[in-house]
Amino acid sequence: MSPLSTTKMSSKGQVVIPEEIRERLGLKPGVQFVVVGEGDVVILKTITPPSLNEFDRLISEARKQARRVGLKRSDIKSAIQKVRKKK
Repeated sequence: MSPLSTTKMSSKGQVVIPEEIRERLGLKPGVQFVVVGEGDVVILKTITPPSLNEFDRLISEARKQARRVGLKRSDIKSAIQKVRKKK
């Protein structure tokens, strides 16, 4: 199984990821990518949501940082209301 393959872009800008690569990487229909282009290089990077454990760690860290800077729940509620009024 070669890590390289070729593909073409359609007139609609669609690119097919070859089957052997999709299978090897476990790519399923609906997977989302970040697309980066520079010069003649295009990079597709899958977007993977954090696991529940990672999400819990991220929330915990965000709460610690909020406490450090003195942010309160009422500050967040106020900011949300302010943004919603702008729409």
